[in-house]
This record gives sequence, C-alpha cells and structure tokens, in this order.
Amino acid sequence: MILVTGGAGFIGSNFVQQWIGAESDPLLNLDKLTYAGNPENLSALKGNARHVFVRGDIGDRALVGRLLQEHKPRAIVNFAAESHVDRSIHGPADFVHTNVMGTFALLEEARAYWSALAQPQKDAFRFLHVSTDEVYGSLGPGDPPFTESTPYAPNSPYAASKAAADHLVRAYHHTYGFPGITTNCSNNYGPCQFPEKLIPLMILNGWRQKPLPVYGDGKNIRDWLYVGDHCAAVRLALAKGRPGETYNIGGHGEMTNLDAIKAICVLLDEARPNHAPHEQLISFVKDRPGHDRRYAMDARKIRSELGWKPQESFASGLRKTVEWYIDNMKWVENVTSGEYQRWIETNYAKRGDA
Repeated sequence: MILVTGGAGFIGSNFVQQWIGAESDPLLNLDKLTYAGNPENLSALKGNARHVFVRGDIGDRALVGRLLQEHKPRAIVNFAAESHVDRSIHGPADFVHTNVMGTFALLEEARAYWSALAQPQKDAFRFLHVSTDEVYGSLGPGDPPFTESTPYAPNSPYAASKAAADHLVRAYHHTYGFPGITTNCSNNYGPCQFPEKLIPLMILNGWRQKPLPVYGDGKNIRDWLYVGDHCAAVRLALAKGRPGETYNIGGHGEMTNLDAIKAICVLLDEARPNHAPHEQLISFVKDRPGHDRRYAMDARKIRSELGWKPQESFASGLRKTVEWYIDNMKWVENVTSGEYQRWIETNYAKRGDA
C-alpha cells in the first residue's frame, strides 16, 4: 500500500484515479476536505476495495502515526497543500499552517515509522513531496528556464510556504538519511481543478457569458502542464527517483496568460457557434500584488534520468479540459458554493478595471 495525502484535491484525485487504474498496490487516501478537497472527485472509485479514504489533517500526528502503523505503507506521496496564490495574499496563516507545519508533522511521523522498519522495507521506503515552480521566483524574458539547481526566491506567501516545506524534505534527507524526493511542477490544468484557478475560471465564465478577468496586461508567462502528465511523472519519480534528489516537471507549454485565455475562447466558440465571439468577454483588472512575470521549467533531468516526457500538448490537453468542464456542470455547481462566490467577489470584483 501507499499513502497519498491531499488525494481529494485537484492533482491528488487525478493521481489517485490514475494509480488505481495503472498500478497493483492499494492506496490509502488522507485528505482534510477543505474547500478544494472534494469527495466527488473520487466518485468513480466508490466501492473499490483498493482505495481507502480517511478524512484527516496531515498535521494531526496521532492520526498519521496510527495510520502508518495500521496500514504499513511502502511509500508516502504528499500532495496536501494550500495552493492558491491569491488566497495566500489574503490569508497567509493557513498556508504556513498546512504547507510548513503540516509537512513538518508528516515528516516527523514518517521518519519515526521509517526508522523502525526492518530491512529491506527500510531501504525500499520513499517519501515523495510534490512542490511547485513558484519556489524559484520569477524569470525575465530572456532568462533560461528553472533547473533543479536554480536558487530559491519565492515571491508570494504561498511560494514561501512551499519553499520552506521543500527545504525541510531536503534537510531530513541530509540529516537523517530519510529517503525524501521532491518534484517541482509547472502550472497544472485539467479535470477537477477548483474553479478559482485561471483555466477553469475562464472556461466557466466564458460558458456563462460572464467577464473574463485578466490581471494587468495579461503578458505574464506560465508553463502549462496537463495534470495527467504530471501524475505520470510523479509515479515514475516514486518508482525510479533517487532519494535526496529533486525533479522538475514541465509541460513544454510556455505562453502568456492572455494567449491561454484566447485559446480557451476559440474552443468555446466551437462549442457555442451561435454566441458572440468569447474574446469579447475579456476584461483587464488590476494586477495582483507581487505577480511573478514568467515561469519556465527545464525538465531535461527527469527525461534523461527517468525517461519521462509529457504526452499532451497544450492544445490537446486544453481541448480535453474544456470538454470535461462542459460535460460536468453538475460537478461545477456542487463545488461553487456560497463561500466560493464570496471569494470571487473579494478577489476580482473589488479590483476594478486595469
């Protein structure tokens, strides 16, 4: 068995479903079920004996310790995190609590469990920590992409909290020999992403003929990674990655936010040809504080060492994503609660025009 934390969230639930479909080991799924953790993401696994779900917090050391002793996992994959930059600007405390202190608590319980394992189980155990490209800071237009040796320079409370967690995992390997592996991914998109993030927000607003709010001039550049490709890379890093190492995972999909939104508009035009061009809904709003200008990932290490490369282009992955949201409006209605609407009001409506 493996233990997956945050397995009801966007990336975590995609990983869990991919794992159950592709691997033979059962999976223990620990998720706190905050606003972004949604049991509906796992509805396809209902009744599957190989998927065991437990609601709980990675910071609850008594719970984590008990689960480790009861289920004896051979690996832990840590997706659990607060992950939305804008929310971290409005309320950084939750990000420090979960991403820093939660990771610390999980590491402590995992280290105690690992230390007591007999050989060869101890040698085979792995702790894979899922992180982000945002820990590296921001790139200029002509700068080379981030590599695994790029110095950390986080610019948001979210990125700083993830950087702290990354450093803890690295330190536990260096100090204790703990078999930690870190993956740093670029911007994910795909099915089941909470609608506050850029791509699903634009798909749903466009579908509903609402404004498409673009921060600043829209020229901030991101490297887009389809979630299924990310999950495949994490599975490979877990199986073949070297303890103590970091692997960058990128989608080779670098483009401006405005170009990504225009690509969504083209697909929405195809789906609803009788509507006015969706590009007419684009509106520019005041930029968010400390908005990083460009991210780009050099993923040559994971390709050369582990043989991974993305299977989806941005065009193919985006088409799958748009179709999924159009076909799953019931899921959207269930997750966009009153709390979500209040958040959108806080973050966008009060910004005004750029």
